[in-house]
Amino acid sequence: MGKGGNSHGENMAAWLMGLNTLKIQPFKLPPLGPHDVRVSMKAVGICGSDVHYLKTLRCADFIVKEPMVIGHECAGVIEEVGSEVKSLVPGDRVALEPGISCWRCDHCKGGRYNLCPEMKFFATPPVHGSLANQVVHPADLCFKLPDNVSLEEGAMCEPLSVGVHACRRADVGPETKVLVMGAGPIGLVTMLAARAFGASRIVIVDVDDYRLSVAKKLGADEIVKVSKSLEVCIIYFEIIPYRSKTYLVLFVSVFM
Repeated sequence: MGKGGNSHGENMAAWLMGLNTLKIQPFKLPPLGPHDVRVSMKAVGICGSDVHYLKTLRCADFIVKEPMVIGHECAGVIEEVGSEVKSLVPGDRVALEPGISCWRCDHCKGGRYNLCPEMKFFATPPVHGSLANQVVHPADLCFKLPDNVSLEEGAMCEPLSVGVHACRRADVGPETKVLVMGAGPIGLVTMLAARAFGASRIVIVDVDDYRLSVAKKLGADEIVKVSKSLEVCIIYFEIIPYRSKTYLVLFVSVFM
């Protein structure tokens, strides 16, 4: 996780210049709007998408066509607030929500702004990211951190929100048995979120022994290692009702 946030001198950032090429270069900030804040970055996580962009200059359908500042999992300290900002003051420690929606479409008006088709998301081409000394961001998307939450933990609010959202969508509760496919960072935070939601049993599946060992240390009830070869192992699911409850069952067929 990157750390920084020098409020003096020229604003610098980590620019993705080409395949496997990062450079620290000046990053000019936009003017501070009345509803914006200027934030000194203190902690920025490195997401899998950042690694994809670094190694391939693309992530799914998003392609880097010109130099771009990377990073979107971030937290920092408020340096300056716009004239209309009432909820934050300089010195506040905040986690930043990295996606700026249009606030006008049906999704935004319905409260599902994460689905906005005009979303401008940190470090998603052509939008610059937050691995910089400072960024300017809407105040409404900066959330004060409690005193007992560190800035590093604040930067992890964004990936954690993925796990929380998954558990809400799945209606996880005390009677829920959960299967998590993949013990990478998002799989692990989803597992932790499911436990916090009260899931009675959590099984996590991966192809990597180390990731599975971490999952076990973090509280997985069971871990399952599967083969990397599609010729060896076929996994499929079936929803089975049993005694007024519904179970998601994992089937593994192994061919010798």
